[in-house]
Amino acid sequence: MTMDRAVRAWLTKTFGGDVRFDEPMSRHTSFRVGGPAEALVRPREKDDLVRLVCWAAEQGIARMPLGAGSNMLVRENGIKGIVIVLDNCHTSIIENDPTSAVACITAGAGAKLAALCAYALKNGLKGLNFALGIPGTVGGSIRVNAGARNGSMADVIDSISVLLPQGSFRDLKKSALDFYYRGLDWPKDLALEDGGDPIILEAALRLQRGDKRDLKKQAEQIMRQRKAQQPWRDASAGCIFKNPEGEQSAGQLIDMAGLKGKSIGDAEVSSCHANFIINRGQATADDVLALMDLVRSTVFQRYQIQLETEVKIVG
Repeated sequence: MTMDRAVRAWLTKTFGGDVRFDEPMSRHTSFRVGGPAEALVRPREKDDLVRLVCWAAEQGIARMPLGAGSNMLVRENGIKGIVIVLDNCHTSIIENDPTSAVACITAGAGAKLAALCAYALKNGLKGLNFALGIPGTVGGSIRVNAGARNGSMADVIDSISVLLPQGSFRDLKKSALDFYYRGLDWPKDLALEDGGDPIILEAALRLQRGDKRDLKKQAEQIMRQRKAQQPWRDASAGCIFKNPEGEQSAGQLIDMAGLKGKSIGDAEVSSCHANFIINRGQATADDVLALMDLVRSTVFQRYQIQLETEVKIVG
């Protein structure tokens, strides 16, 4: 169904200033590129979110949950349907029983991953230091199984709560979730007819108790290394390609192929970390995609290794 006048009128009447039409996704992705979303909605309450999701399903309108847009490239033609952002709700972080030997944390999907890491450090909880410096939200980081060399979200997840299009809720234990390198497959009985995702509402995480001072020292070291090794000041979507099997990482292969500094338009392979493509200011999604194709084909020609995209491409 198209975003016709009646659809826009209902969304405006129901969500007022919390809905934007033809919203440039360059404002909502860390790459700072991308065409418009037909509608972008920020529900303020759980009931508003349920109402929106049920109504969209009834109308046959596509919907896409969006975290911080930090692992995403939106094409120039934008996104059809409704983009749903949870930064007005589902942002709480709570420790369920501070006296237990193992800490169980409930975190809303809309909470920033940085806020969750800060909470863990403040309360002497270990297990999340791998996520330091990784941008995004809790929900988005679970969906892509965000991580680094020393861990991933799959290591700390106990269960998640999701919202389905019919307005029903499901609690899913980790054993029901198929986490893999930079991804998550839903249980088969949860597959949606339109190919969309259930909306992650919150997650229960299990962390260990540790020494605050030791954790802080580890955190400072991790952040120093990340800032030294990654172009953290530049607009990017993080690592563009997944690391292939073998001794060389994607970044090493791209560097060995002599592609550091290679650019198309304002999209450039970072000279700091070759697995980052950065936006020098006026890059378009087409520039980024063209540069990705060039990198992928060059690496394959030289090393017969096919790089697999890590960033999510939508639109």
